[in-house]
Amino acid sequence: MLNGKKHCDDTKMITEPTLADRITKLLAQQLRSGAYPVNARLPTEKAMVEEFGVSRTVIREAISRLKSEGLVETRQGSGTVVLDPRTSAAFRLTASASNPADGVLRIIELRCGIEAQMAALAATRRTASDLAEIKRALKEIDRAVAHGGDGVKEDLEFHMVISRATQNHYYTDLLGMLTRALHDAIRITRSNEARRADLTAEVHAEHNAIYAAILAGDPEAARAAALRHMESTVSRIKLAEGSFWTGERRDVAERLANIDLNTVLSERR
Repeated sequence: MLNGKKHCDDTKMITEPTLADRITKLLAQQLRSGAYPVNARLPTEKAMVEEFGVSRTVIREAISRLKSEGLVETRQGSGTVVLDPRTSAAFRLTASASNPADGVLRIIELRCGIEAQMAALAATRRTASDLAEIKRALKEIDRAVAHGGDGVKEDLEFHMVISRATQNHYYTDLLGMLTRALHDAIRITRSNEARRADLTAEVHAEHNAIYAAILAGDPEAARAAALRHMESTVSRIKLAEGSFWTGERRDVAERLANIDLNTVLSERR
């Protein structure tokens, strides 16, 4: 069975490929090598679960990414069908030539309105329990980083806790549907911010400002703090030099640029 893990060195944090990353890469290599003929059907989810020793969720995530790369498509009554990899290669060449930050920036733009309104609602509707959970989530980010982690999972949980504090489960449901895209975007932004102590301090202060406004019950301050956090994240990403967008970071950025949210949302229903 495949396993995913993460580690760090003294200068930068590196996140090793997840199970979905590995399965996607393996299947993509098989598809591009011609192991599966064009218009052939991929094995069933059950068969791939048994072959790779992973969960159905991992297989579904991998198939979703292969769809976004133009390597396969789902046809009613035929299952998942292999497309011509030459078409996919042409598409990826075009995507690779574009600004690798584009996909990350689009996800952050999407989050701007969502996060701002979530924070405002949380400021007026949060309970004592919600405040305790938001404070705990903040501490978990710091604890993860102090122990050599990247804080990605904890950062995402901070925003999920705020969504629950709105008392409107649709916000939580929406973030849940977008979890993979949000995780990838946060993974990139935190990787960028971790390279400099001043950027790390900025993010820490922005998170705390959101919490302080929610604690104070000030919806306008909370909205402004959340929006400022998103806008500052955009600014930090735009300042990342070309050398940042290499290796795994570029792969993740391209995955975000190629993501089909219609597919993601339909498969979460």
